[in-house]
Amino acid sequence: MSRTGPTTNDSSTVKLGLAQIRVLDSADNISDRNVAGTASDSIGTLASTKYTGDTEFLRESAMLECGIREMTPKNWALIYGLDATSGYTEEHSGEINLGARVTPEFLRMEAHYTYPNGTNKMYIIFPRAQVTSTVEEDSQLEEASSVPVTFTATPADSSITDGDTAWDDGPLGRIYWE
Repeated sequence: MSRTGPTTNDSSTVKLGLAQIRVLDSADNISDRNVAGTASDSIGTLASTKYTGDTEFLRESAMLECGIREMTPKNWALIYGLDATSGYTEEHSGEINLGARVTPEFLRMEAHYTYPNGTNKMYIIFPRAQVTSTVEEDSQLEEASSVPVTFTATPADSSITDGDTAWDDGPLGRIYWE
């Protein structure tokens, strides 16, 4: 019997696993259309990653949701929409003040995905994003906890204050492969 249904055209294009999420200062990297972060900018081990690109008539949005597993002061600052790119250097020492948040900080979010062949890569870059999620940490008896966080892309083009012409063709960022 011959095979029916969908068949794989190129197995090197099948995604398995999670992306590495890197967070950087948006203002310092706003003009860079390519990867700007390094592995040291990673938020660490994740439970999940999910990209959503929503398009309505004449309006588009992009977001990336992930489940953070490493419970560090830096990651909690990020989860709360604070500037996590500076001031949070210790893994087990720090403080997050509750009840004082106003507007989430702008940051640069890069999702780095390496295909299983170890060669090909896909990148999602939000040059100017904000964390827009509700903080919820659910601990289980014998399972690592995970805090969901949503990075929402905001316009980064030259039509906004602190934007850059590098993003005039894609105000929310871009996805590219190499």
